Amino acid sequence: MTDTSPRRSGRKARKAMRAAGPPVNPAPPGQPGGQYQPLALVDIERIYACALKLLSDLGMGEVPARLRASLEAVGGKSLPNGRVTLPRALVEEAIDHAPKTFPLHGRDPARTIEVGGSSVHFGTGGAAVQTLDRSTRLYRASTLADLHDFTRLQDSLTNVSWFTRCCIATDMGSEWDLDINTAYALMCNTTKPVATAFTLPEHVAPIVGMFDRLAGGDGAFAKRPFVKAHISPVISPMRFGEDAVETVYACLEHNIPVSCITAAQAGATAPATLAGFLAQSLAETLASLVMVHAIKPGHPMVFSNWPLVIDLRSGAFSGGGGETALLNAASAQIINHLGLVSGVAASMTDAKALDSQYGMEKGLTSLAAALAGGNLIYESSGMTAALLGASFEAFVLDDDMHAQTYRILRGVEVSDDMLDFEGICDAVTGEGHFLGTAATIGAMERDYVYPTLADRDNPCTWEGTGAMTAWDRASARVDEILATHTPVYIDERTDAAIRSAFDIKHP
Repeated sequence: MTDTSPRRSGRKARKAMRAAGPPVNPAPPGQPGGQYQPLALVDIERIYACALKLLSDLGMGEVPARLRASLEAVGGKSLPNGRVTLPRALVEEAIDHAPKTFPLHGRDPARTIEVGGSSVHFGTGGAAVQTLDRSTRLYRASTLADLHDFTRLQDSLTNVSWFTRCCIATDMGSEWDLDINTAYALMCNTTKPVATAFTLPEHVAPIVGMFDRLAGGDGAFAKRPFVKAHISPVISPMRFGEDAVETVYACLEHNIPVSCITAAQAGATAPATLAGFLAQSLAETLASLVMVHAIKPGHPMVFSNWPLVIDLRSGAFSGGGGETALLNAASAQIINHLGLVSGVAASMTDAKALDSQYGMEKGLTSLAAALAGGNLIYESSGMTAALLGASFEAFVLDDDMHAQTYRILRGVEVSDDMLDFEGICDAVTGEGHFLGTAATIGAMERDYVYPTLADRDNPCTWEGTGAMTAWDRASARVDEILATHTPVYIDERTDAAIRSAFDIKHP
């Protein structure tokens, strides 16, 4: 017989409430970083001085004519060999004028985040051309349908603060189809702050036209831009890329915040020595900042210096090693020392499966970046196979990992109430334990983060419920989210207008 007594029912209700976790997130995104400082102050100053000397003496190569004129107008100097040098005074003027904090707007204002200072946010990035198939658990080409599902999935994950398209829809027939359908997928499936890329500069204006329709009319998007652009205007070593530079001009014209990404690779496009690498990549990202300053002083730019590493034995990109963790943490420390909004890359595991290598590499690289105070930690959710792959199951596992990292960043609050001298005395001289006390219950709801996927059962219970792996549990969670989280973020009338103006491929 089933026991339906009030006592047993009340116990079940209390147990279910405890299992659900605290009603308020004990450690939400935006926790303060900066506890880990791999560089001494004197080291930062030497790296910065070397970067300034590279810009003032060596300068930047392959400078497009339009940008050359803009740089010369603010103090850049053209050399006989065609390179453009950037004097220290100009670089420091650009640093002084750059916003130290700014909002990344969500289409839903409640989801806007303020970036800069000491706050840490995990988000996404990447351009994975392959997706880890949910049925075969092998890789296949990424599709537009994947991008829609990835966007919808992360919309429900509380520890992912913003979404950058994580995969490339390889089934699009042209660069235009790719850019417009990528932008539409972001608008359709989330109201968080989002970021995208523009393959060609002439794509910016018409896509902003679509954003205007969603924002309420012509020019509305520029007043409150809810999309930022990912651009790599500098190509290592120490030269500009013309198409990307033109894209910067187009984005600034439409008031789109930019994340100017430097992605040098140690031993290939930058020195293999870690200090030399940091100096060159800092110089290159400062060149992007000066470029933005020359075009539109004070425009919001994420200073995205992403140190990348190759395995010098094979030349393969390596996203999960200790050097990657160290370099991105050092980069965050340097950028924060300059007072700029920092963007770094972490959680770029080289693992193809969701295995122990996956967990180890993601855990150490993302925690190092967070503890060093990276304001925006890119690539941190869903990425596998050294950025070649993206995984739905990885997204939900990484969300759990971010929750624990935010809890570490929150730290230990020390006060008379938290020390609880009287409570210790009462427990020692009374019941002999702390179970069920008001202080324990309060701490349970206030101080502890409980995982949604990590297994904490005993072996017998684990075996009795199917002996599921983390991958199994993540797969079930993805099934649940994709089956139930079907938001409608574009009303029918607006959607029809967009579809009549643009070739939207998704049904």
